[in-house]
Amino acid sequence: MKTPITAIHTTLAAPAIGPYSQAIRIGQFLFVSGQIPIDPDTGDMVSDDITQQTERVIRSLKFVLDAAGGSISDVVRTTVFLTDLADFEDMNAVYASYFNAPAPARSTVQIAALPKSARVEIDAIAVIPVSN
Repeated sequence: MKTPITAIHTTLAAPAIGPYSQAIRIGQFLFVSGQIPIDPDTGDMVSDDITQQTERVIRSLKFVLDAAGGSISDVVRTTVFLTDLADFEDMNAVYASYFNAPAPARSTVQIAALPKSARVEIDAIAVIPVSN
């Protein structure tokens, strides 16, 4: 029997700005698409400040995780995309305030650009127990 694939959506995070889901759940695995710092109520970037952008991105991740029946503590892997590695320290301070030990495995990379001129994007993989 094929394991069902479920698309996850919440209005508490910005809607996908392309042909993708906010997250996909298959069994106990949740794959959360990259979140950028868009205010879901206005569709606008929250600010140009990396600290505020990171805060909004992680809040969006949390809302998507909640919608899937999980939490931030279920995250096992993230990828952080920054348009400037000079923002690493400020981004990391916000990130560390959300992820407790053991922190998820993570890669952080600098890239040329992000959608809507965001300075940070974070995606995640979580393992959420399947309830019977």
